[in-house]
Amino acid sequence: MTIPRSAWRAGTFAAAAVAGLAGGVLFAGPAAAHTPTWAVTCSEVTLDLTAYSDSATNEVTVSVVGGEELLPTQTFGREYHTKTPLQLPPHDKPLTVRLVVKAGDDDKYSRDLTETAPVCEDDETPSPTPTEAKPAPAPSTEPPASETPSATPSETATDGAPAPAGSSSSAPDLAETGSSSTTPVIGGAAVAVLLAGGGILWSVRKRRATQH
Repeated sequence: MTIPRSAWRAGTFAAAAVAGLAGGVLFAGPAAAHTPTWAVTCSEVTLDLTAYSDSATNEVTVSVVGGEELLPTQTFGREYHTKTPLQLPPHDKPLTVRLVVKAGDDDKYSRDLTETAPVCEDDETPSPTPTEAKPAPAPSTEPPASETPSATPSETATDGAPAPAGSSSSAPDLAETGSSSTTPVIGGAAVAVLLAGGGILWSVRKRRATQH
């Protein structure tokens, strides 16, 4: 049985296509395997490691070059993802972050990568909310209690002045001025005393003259 040349050519092309497709799958498989994806910002690091071997023990470590470890050595299987981002320490200059992945099935899939973490800008941190200054209270126009005007002087003098003391019946009478009914009597007594004195003095002198 003779196969027509056209059928033979069609079969040859089909076989070549199948072989090419199989080859593409074989070469594409290793290229897509062992994919370490990570992101570094000014404050954190995230990891997504996929397509690793389930039958091998793989390891991953993240650290700051010359500083602390952000992620101590962890073992994983097919995949590893950071559930929460790894926090970078505060820094005022760029940091170099290092990722080390060791593939357990073949060392050619291991990776030792570095990324630079920049300094966070000031506007990335929330600024404190300014507090509104409270205005000073307006001065009161009412006078203080101590400045309340007191009662009028006339009322104060009237209410506070003591009542005049009445004349006391027991107080002695004041000396009388002017003439009194006893004045002539006193004058007469004084004249009589003078006359008596003069008579005595005259009799004494007369007696002395008689004796001599």
